[in-house]
Amino acid sequence: MRIFEKYVKADFRSYEDFKQNFKINVPEHFNFAYDVLDELAVQKPDKKALVWVSENGDQKIFTFADLKVLSDKAANYFRSLGIKKGDKVMLILKRHYEFWYTIMALHKIGAVIIPATHLLTKKDIEYRVCAAGIRMIVCTNEGSVAEQVDLAENMPTLKFKAMLGDKDGWLNFKRGTEQASDVFEKPDELPENDDIMLLYFTSGTTGLPKMVILSYTYPLGHIPTAVFWQNVDPDGMHLTISDTGWAKSVWGKLYGQWLGETAVFVYDHEKFIPHKMLQAICDNRVTTFCAPPTMYRYFIKEDLSKYDFSALKYATIAGEPLNPEVFFQFKNATGLKMMEGFGQTETTISVANFIYMEPKPGSMGKPSPLFDVDIIDDEGRPCEWGKTGEVVIHTGSDIPPGMFLGYYQDEALTGSVWHDGLYHTGDVAWKDEDGYYWYVGRTDDVIKSSGYRIGPFEVESALMEHPAVLETAITGVPHPDRGQVVKATIVLAKGYEPTEALKRQLQEHVKKVTAPYKYPREIEFVTELPKTISGKIRRVELREKDEKK
Repeated sequence: MRIFEKYVKADFRSYEDFKQNFKINVPEHFNFAYDVLDELAVQKPDKKALVWVSENGDQKIFTFADLKVLSDKAANYFRSLGIKKGDKVMLILKRHYEFWYTIMALHKIGAVIIPATHLLTKKDIEYRVCAAGIRMIVCTNEGSVAEQVDLAENMPTLKFKAMLGDKDGWLNFKRGTEQASDVFEKPDELPENDDIMLLYFTSGTTGLPKMVILSYTYPLGHIPTAVFWQNVDPDGMHLTISDTGWAKSVWGKLYGQWLGETAVFVYDHEKFIPHKMLQAICDNRVTTFCAPPTMYRYFIKEDLSKYDFSALKYATIAGEPLNPEVFFQFKNATGLKMMEGFGQTETTISVANFIYMEPKPGSMGKPSPLFDVDIIDDEGRPCEWGKTGEVVIHTGSDIPPGMFLGYYQDEALTGSVWHDGLYHTGDVAWKDEDGYYWYVGRTDDVIKSSGYRIGPFEVESALMEHPAVLETAITGVPHPDRGQVVKATIVLAKGYEPTEALKRQLQEHVKKVTAPYKYPREIEFVTELPKTISGKIRRVELREKDEKK
């Protein structure tokens, strides 16, 4: 019996059975570090929990017993500094293995964790420290993170700066942890289930980042993520490509995976290089894998016949919608069907192609049983199949595990997206006659041209079928007569040059694949697309650029 079976039924006959009968039994007090990590350290002390490999070939393997000891030592070190329940600690640790035992240590204390990317600037750090009231930062000793922190000013709540090495004015976190006792006494006062466990700053594609509140029951909401979507193997190893500064990391590198008792594989790399990532997957016998579409798009441009994928049993995709052409090319090369999923920092997996389902290429799947998901029109009425509307989640008095509690210290912002018993995702989709959901775009991304509503994703998918296109983003640009017209911003694949003839070829291709009115009347070739520091395409930046012309 895997440890997640303490909280949910394990076996279902079908998606319908799963949807109707899945239920999480939430204990009165749940703390992932004690109830999962420490429990596994007792039950299965020698079981692999974390396999860390650097791009230089260094490797470290940690069992659950190892991580319990390290987290206890780190917890004692934090406690020696006076870090206590409710204190806010920012972790900027890239993909270094220290992240895993450090986050467990802070769970044990009851501190609030703010994971963050190493790409933050002085201004970003100042904003986060002041907005959240951060008391301590623990960061990598690589790159310019510490320098950016030192440059930052006006951070009255920040009392401690620690890093994974030596620097004047900084604590040496690794040395402090190594010297601490491995006997940790559990605090008398533990967090309640609805206390704040994590604060995530969203990537901020529009405006300042929001602070998403996640509670101590949040990890239980990732049982569907890991067990019923990613299909993790308790005797295998799972890799999700993500920096530890983003919510996708705890989606795919921590909570659900350890609840499913699979080992987490970490490839600690500085820059995504497709052939090196593919080699790491094969050399380390990864069994289940998840990545955003951008990375799959680069994978299928490689000669995949050169790689031994015999250990890889399951592939999932999330972060942005999946273009059908990518699905088919990857399947032809590996035999694996990519199982798409949809969610947000504010939720765990909410729509997905779960293990009981046959995927429809390009569809994000069906609703998770954890959430009451629907699609509604502009009047708030449920949409019939085939009709486009906004994806929402119905909520009552009991918020399910995995659902955020609101935006920190911003009731107005919370109320703008969550009111009248509905959480508005801001994502537009439609469902077919079989109940599968199909992504259209963000509410701000839908293009209104000559009375037509055009979803950018459909046009992007059509363009992705053409061998000249490596990446593309579809936006609407102002037009005096049509309101807006469709524009394609395109990164070309190797071997193709930007020409007027190629533009016409791509336009004709879209007309044939979709509908004549959907083709991009404007095409711009670029060397790269603007992206957030989490890797998502910033269509808003493209729109703003065009509006200024």
